[in-house]
Amino acid sequence: MRTASEKLAIIRLVEESELSVRRTLREIRVSRSSFYRWYAAYAQDGLDGLENQGGTSRRHWNRIPDSVRSLVVEVALESPDLTPRELAWHITDTTTTLSLSPVCTVFSRATT
Repeated sequence: MRTASEKLAIIRLVEESELSVRRTLREIRVSRSSFYRWYAAYAQDGLDGLENQGGTSRRHWNRIPDSVRSLVVEVALESPDLTPRELAWHITDTTTTLSLSPVCTVFSRATT
């Protein structure tokens, strides 16, 4: 992971290079997506925008939010006679849109 000063040096190098952005980045082995992300962050927030943000914002794309998990458990405890499909329908009818998949996932993890 590069420091903010290294990112700034790369931005300046690309800006001052006589080569195209693409070729300069290829020569120094920096991906274009990283460069343009750094460039946008620098344009918006200056040097502070280039500071490493850490991994706190990374999430699994398919993680069931805790609020949905809690809702499924709460409704399941209130209506133990409902099947997972009926439970998903009930939650969708009363509160929020919810597919069958998270309900089944919550149940399968609770029983293993």
